[in-house]
Amino acid sequence: MSGFTNALVICAVVVLVVVRQFKPQQISTDRSWWVIPAVLIFMSVREPDLIDPGHEASSVALLAVELLVGLAMGVGWARTSHVWTERDGTAWSKGTKATAVVWGVGIGLRAALFGVGELLHVRQGSAALMLALAATLLVRSGLLLLRTRTTTGMGIGGAAGHSTYGVGDAAYEPMRKDPV
Repeated sequence: MSGFTNALVICAVVVLVVVRQFKPQQISTDRSWWVIPAVLIFMSVREPDLIDPGHEASSVALLAVELLVGLAMGVGWARTSHVWTERDGTAWSKGTKATAVVWGVGIGLRAALFGVGELLHVRQGSAALMLALAATLLVRSGLLLLRTRTTTGMGIGGAAGHSTYGVGDAAYEPMRKDPV
C-alpha cells in the first residue's frame, strides 16, 4: 500500500476515534474489540518503511519510544474516560476534558519524535504511526473492557446502573446516552 493510502487510513481512523470519543459509545463486550488494532498492526508490520535500514539503531529506538507513547496514550485515554452502565446492563463510555488533554499531549509527543527523527536523518514512514495507533486502540479498548467487567456488574464487580469514574470524573453523575 502506498504511503499516501496509509496516511489516509491513519487520518480516517484518528478522525473517527477523536470524534466518537466525546459522544457516548457503547462498550463492545464481544470478542471483536481487537479487530481494528489487529488490522492496523498487520498493515504496519508489512510495510518496508517501519525501520530505516540506513539508521537501524536510531529507527528502532524511535519506534520503541513511539510505541511507549502509544501505550501510555491508551492507558491515559482509558483512565480518563467516564464509564457507566444503563439499567439494561449495557456499558457505555465517553471521553472527558482530561481525555482531550491526553490526546493533545500524545500528539505533541509524536510531533516531537518526528522532529527528533528528522534531526537524526531517520526516514520515517506512516507504519510506525500506524503501529502506535494500534497500540493505543488496543490498550484503551482492553482496559475499558476490563473496567466494565470488573466494576459494573458484567463480570466480578457491582450492579448494573453503577458508574465508574476515570481521572477528573469525580463530580460527574452517571450519564445517559444521547437520544437518537
